[in-house]
Amino acid sequence: MNKLKLFFEERAFGVCSRLGEKFNFPIDSIRLFFIYSSFITLGSPIIIYVSMAMMMKVRKYLRKMNNPVLFD
Repeated sequence: MNKLKLFFEERAFGVCSRLGEKFNFPIDSIRLFFIYSSFITLGSPIIIYVSMAMMMKVRKYLRKMNNPVLFD
């Protein structure tokens, strides 16, 4: 079970952990909310999760462009 948890944590986008840090809320509770609400509403929170992940990637890309590192 622990290997499965590590597998998903390494390959996840980090949306739940970012929300947990920002709102000072337990990360496990946020993950459970996304899982349960996905089952109840037949997957609509997955669209929200993916859009948030894309926003995080775009923001990271834009920050990298604004602050270039000479020796990358």
